[in-house]
Amino acid sequence: MWTDVVDLRDFYSSHLGQVARHMIRRCIRTLWPDVTGQRVLALGYGTPYLRPFGEEAERVMAVMAASQGVLRWPPEGPGLVTLADEAELPLPDLSIDRVLLVHALECSEQVMPMMREIWRVLADGGRLLAVVPNRRGIWARFERTPFGHGHPYTARQLSRLLRDNMFTPIQTAAALFIPPIPLSIVMTSAPAWERLGHRWFRTIAGVVMIEASKQIYAAGAVRAVRRRRGVYVPAPGGTARTATE
Repeated sequence: MWTDVVDLRDFYSSHLGQVARHMIRRCIRTLWPDVTGQRVLALGYGTPYLRPFGEEAERVMAVMAASQGVLRWPPEGPGLVTLADEAELPLPDLSIDRVLLVHALECSEQVMPMMREIWRVLADGGRLLAVVPNRRGIWARFERTPFGHGHPYTARQLSRLLRDNMFTPIQTAAALFIPPIPLSIVMTSAPAWERLGHRWFRTIAGVVMIEASKQIYAAGAVRAVRRRRGVYVPAPGGTARTATE
């Protein structure tokens, strides 16, 4: 079940959420140090992690799941977020260079269709970075944060899922070693927790990340399936209704 977008916004507005964002974003940036001239897409609720790419990438955008809801981003300038079914992304084939999957994989009830759509929109040689709650970590056991909802994964389970859906895992990382306790003494010592965790306790990190590349040779395994797609049509009052092509 998807976490409501308002709950996600409120978490990242809290002190604990800001620390979590900083720690995870730093790890993402280590894995993707340079995206110059590339098109970056966040699927799920990845907007807290996109800002560092804004002035570097050719284009940065986000897709939030219809079952999750959508919030405007960025607060300034034109909106760069759209609402869509995660299994029917409103993007052309081979149009994206990097996909950041966060607060999505553990929530979706359409994991395989979503992964097929990511494979479709990724350019040849494109990269996917999946960020999920770690099944062995303490964060997955506390429902007060978004990382305590949905289906957590171990690194091995996530790697197998990626391979089963035509992606080749390249490198694995972990982040969020601080306990999910909103105490000042814990928050201020977060960098020390991260250093200690990376060195000695990687298996109990709050989140596990795997970067994977698109398997080009697997193209023959994808079958084109024609189906009726939902189209989101603006309605009076700022709401939206779903029409059918």
